[in-house]
Amino acid sequence: MVMNHIKKTDGFMSQKLIVLPEHIIAEYATHPLIRSLYITDIGFFPHALHHYRERPTGSVAHIVMYCIEGEGWVSLNGQKKQNMRKGSIMVIPANMPHEYASSETHPWTIYWFHMKGENAVSFFEGIDQHATPTLVSVEKSAKIIELFHECYDLLQKGYSLNRIIYVSQLACHLAALIRFSQQQPNVAWNQQKKHDIEFSLQFMMEHLEKNVSLQELADQANLSVPHYTHVFKKTTGYSPIDYYLRLKIQLACQHLDLTEQSIKEISIRLGFQDPYYFSRLFKKIMGKSPSEYRNTRKG
Repeated sequence: MVMNHIKKTDGFMSQKLIVLPEHIIAEYATHPLIRSLYITDIGFFPHALHHYRERPTGSVAHIVMYCIEGEGWVSLNGQKKQNMRKGSIMVIPANMPHEYASSETHPWTIYWFHMKGENAVSFFEGIDQHATPTLVSVEKSAKIIELFHECYDLLQKGYSLNRIIYVSQLACHLAALIRFSQQQPNVAWNQQKKHDIEFSLQFMMEHLEKNVSLQELADQANLSVPHYTHVFKKTTGYSPIDYYLRLKIQLACQHLDLTEQSIKEISIRLGFQDPYYFSRLFKKIMGKSPSEYRNTRKG
């Protein structure tokens, strides 16, 4: 039995909390549309003063905590306490000893989920005792909250198979969103702001019909070329120029599909002065020449 020490036992005003019965989980957990990932517990604790948990042997499920107000701390496997502040999300791996608490002066407001399933480890791979809270963008924040309420409202109305299947698919969406957010590291923009690599991607998108150098991209991000290249590749898996060229080819595909422009016209429009180089690059990325791509039936 997992130890679960609790300082606050009488709940929090306006809290939401659902723990699925064990027999329901056992009945549905092997269903092919559920077994990959499913929610076992879900909750919302507003202004949770004195909220505290200690699980010396961890939880059998992965625990997702998202703080939207106030602050608190999390400690994994007896390591140093990590601060959780507004806008940060944390995943505590299954079976990881942990402890967490809300601030006594600025108590947190948190949404939380317990998740299990065959693909849970894959969704949250790379998370260990050194995991840290991740800041979530405003857009992703709204989606997390929306997914919580949709899951909660469905479960509140009963545990039918169709509802559990739907909630399981929402859980996959949520886990994918968290995974994506955790793999988008922030780097310094200046002393007051954070520059997300998304700004650089947007800059590329706005200059696909021109030619942008690596130095220009790094300058736009206010980073040295080596630092910018390292952060960009860590985030996307590609070097900046490689990614930029792939965006150009992606736009070229749209022109081939939706316009009658010649291959030469498209290549020049996208900043390629040599149509032969454009065609070679297109085939390298897409696996077929521009003309072969254009003649392929789609839709």
